[in-house]
Parts: sequence; structure tokens; C-alpha cells
Amino acid sequence: MFVGIDLGSRAIKVAALENGRLVDFQIVESGFDPRAQALAMVEGYRPQKVVATGYGRHLAREHFAHEVITEIKAHALGARCFYPDCRTVLDVGGQDCKVISLNDAGGVASFRMNDKCAAGTGRFLEIMATSLGYSLAEFGEAALAAEDGVTITSMCTVFAESEVISLKNRGTPPAAIARAVHLSVLDRLAAMLTRACHNGAVVFSGGVARNPFIGKELEARLGIAIQTPVPPDIVGALGAALHGEKGERG
Repeated sequence: MFVGIDLGSRAIKVAALENGRLVDFQIVESGFDPRAQALAMVEGYRPQKVVATGYGRHLAREHFAHEVITEIKAHALGARCFYPDCRTVLDVGGQDCKVISLNDAGGVASFRMNDKCAAGTGRFLEIMATSLGYSLAEFGEAALAAEDGVTITSMCTVFAESEVISLKNRGTPPAAIARAVHLSVLDRLAAMLTRACHNGAVVFSGGVARNPFIGKELEARLGIAIQTPVPPDIVGALGAALHGEKGERG
């Protein structure tokens, strides 16, 4: 058995492969001790090899992982496993967003990342949802149900939250503000995808891909198909496991 583990900023994802087939996966919050959390998740499988990716990959290598790979490579491998013809991956996680362009063979041709800022990421959406009294699960649904009417101009988390508070104090309905927040994120992601000169459908990975608003509106705005794996969170972990299995086979 080969195990891939993606230690992200908000969650730890594990994927287990046996004979080239995904046989199990786990998704848990990182918690206050991600090292112990990750180790406990991996030990339950008795794996032949563990490959780590994500923010905490080097911590994993210090304690239990046999090898590490970058998030870029891991998401490319995982996305291609779900969708063999994939040429573009949009990965939006807790702290960053990436657009990865693949070549015909599935290798990484180029990639773009957001700057060192939480704007447009899962953390940004989480903060905005909390400010409006929504859970993350409710937030995207609220945005879908609302109509356009207000705008969030800042993508800085601090300033955007100030705009949200100001709109609330003016009596703007929370759902309308939720839609404005989502549209500001959408603007950023659409710009990244446009600059990447994507070809065909886009595979949407990461926890934010669970949000029902983002994928639907990206399809409408860019006129492209958005393919979302189930679950989208484990794409990086799956890619790491695939890398481990491929390495053993030579």
C-alpha cells in the first residue's frame, strides 16, 4: 500500500493506494498538533511508502514520510488521475491559490500562484463567512440565492472585512454581501485562469472547490467546463500516493 499525505494550512488529507486503486482517504482539521495528527492517520495503514506534500511536507519527512514532492506536482498527478485529459488545474486551498498548466504527457508546463496574501483563498472566505454569521457550507448557497447589488472593492482580508461591516451597518442583506464577497474572489480566480491560457476544461481542486458558487460562476464567466473531483480536497494527497507508487515500480 502507498500513502500520500497533504499537510495543508487548514486540513490534513490522506489517500491510500493499493494496486493502483484508491482504497481509502481521510480529511481532518490540522488541529493544534498537526505532526501527531498526521502520524496517527498514516500509521493505521501500515504503508509500504509514504509521500508527503503541502505546507507541512518537510515536517512529515522529519518524522515519518519517506519522500516529499511539491504541491504543484502532487496536484498535477492527482488531477490527471481523476481526469486523464486534464490540461489545467485550479487549486484553491486555505492559504493560497494556484493555476497549473500541464503538457500533453501530464507534466507541469507552467504555473501561477497568488501573492503572499490570503485574498481569494479558503481562509478569506472563512473570515468573511464568520463576519456575516454563516457557516462555510451556508456561505456559497447564500451567494447563489442573492442578486447582484453591492460590491467589495478590496481583496485585502482586513480591508474587505471593514467593507463588510460597513455594508452590514447600512442594512445591506447578508446574502447580498455574501454574493459580493464571492464575486471579488471570482474576479481574482478568473484573471489567473485567463492569464494561464488554459486549454479545454479546468479541474478544480482544493477545499474551496466544494463551494457551489465559485465553480458554477467560473463556468458562466469564462465559458469553460469546470470539472470537480469527488472529493476535491484529496487531489494533492492522491498525487503524492501516485508518485510513491510510480517510484517503486520504476
